[in-house]
Amino acid sequence: MSLSHSLTAAYSGLTASAKAASIVAENMANLRTPGYGRREVLLSSSALGGGVMITGIQRHQSPIILAERRVAQAQTAGAEVQGGFLKSLEGWLGLPGTAGSLDSRINGFDSALIAAAADPGSEARLTNVLGAAQSLATQLRGISGQIQHARSAADRSIATDVGLLNDSLAQIEALNRDILRLTSLRQDPSGLIDQRQAVADRIAEVVPLREVARPGGQIALYSTGGAVLIDGRASVFGFEPAGQIVPGSTGLSGLTLNGRTVGTGPGEVMRGGRLEASFALRDEVAPKAQIRLDALARDMMTRLEGVDRTVPHGAAGLFTDAGTAFDPAREQGLAARIVVNAAADPGQGGALWRLRAGLGASAPGDSGANGLLTALSSALSEPRPTASGGYLPGQRSLAGVGSELVSAVATSRLSVEAGASQSAARQVALEQLEAEGGVDTDQETQLLLTIERTYAANARVIQAIEQMLDRLLEI
Repeated sequence: MSLSHSLTAAYSGLTASAKAASIVAENMANLRTPGYGRREVLLSSSALGGGVMITGIQRHQSPIILAERRVAQAQTAGAEVQGGFLKSLEGWLGLPGTAGSLDSRINGFDSALIAAAADPGSEARLTNVLGAAQSLATQLRGISGQIQHARSAADRSIATDVGLLNDSLAQIEALNRDILRLTSLRQDPSGLIDQRQAVADRIAEVVPLREVARPGGQIALYSTGGAVLIDGRASVFGFEPAGQIVPGSTGLSGLTLNGRTVGTGPGEVMRGGRLEASFALRDEVAPKAQIRLDALARDMMTRLEGVDRTVPHGAAGLFTDAGTAFDPAREQGLAARIVVNAAADPGQGGALWRLRAGLGASAPGDSGANGLLTALSSALSEPRPTASGGYLPGQRSLAGVGSELVSAVATSRLSVEAGASQSAARQVALEQLEAEGGVDTDQETQLLLTIERTYAANARVIQAIEQMLDRLLEI
């Protein structure tokens, strides 16, 4: 081999070693950067003049692990949405036996009635009955308000996620173009591919993805249900937030894809992920909780309506629907409107003695009469079927209805949390697999030592050639 060929080969080796060292440094610097794929310099022998040439930069990424991790990521995000609501709902209802819980309010109201029946002439005990009734009604209204607030929050979350989808898909479209341009110019697009993966990972929390490679380093994205998110041009999603939602709100916006309505439930093209969970929370999970709460309010109202003989048949009892008797046609949202009858509330022009004498009584009557108070307490504990709300068949007291409501919420929460734990564990395992195929500092350090030796060897060849040329020039 001539000196010129040797010098060319050594110089190409120095260039390749310098590039490889730069790539190793980049790998180690981005050890914990989300979406970063480990790089490796690809070399081949040079046909002209010997030595080596850099043929490209390979970015290592397992498409199978990436796809599975994104599915697990979407499942975890969706379970967190519904699990968070159910956990909050359980907190609003309160654990049985704890202070301030729905269970304790019902039992407290019953205890106040029993105590008042033992001494019906005591104004203090009648005041306790009124206070317990008002606390129970207030808690029902408060829980109802929290449920509707959660629906409104889910509606806003949908709007936010739709905006994220549109912005992210537009970014991927732009990155696809830039990657294609760099690829056509034979430049390394790995940095842009990292950015694109990070953007796609954000989308994967909203809806599970399927990624398909396209020529020139571009990608297409589809939902696992088959909707085209981007294939060349980015799709555009539409959604109109409703603002404040109340029981019975109608005309809530659905999701559109390029102007066409698409579904988000099981079996639909946009199923899975945080988006489906938010729609389910707004339109199914929270309304179901409201229906059960309304059924409890109905059971409580109707139990007490027929007990007081001083009011006409069909008139409101101790609990009213914003001042009126229960109407089956208006059960929706009943828990949000339930209040104590003004006739028994001195603060609204009523009188405490009507709790003893009857809401329709015109005079206090015998202060020792406890028949109505005893009847009200008996009505609360009387086993009877629950008329609505999807409760299991059977007869139960008012406290039993409340207990079954709390139990149903707890069961749903545990089920969702179990699914969330499984998907989260799967996500962590897949992330670990990704990390194992990513940057390994020990491996990179060993590679750097090899590169250093290679660089030193090529530098020594150049140094030897220089010494030989100097010697020739001296002759």
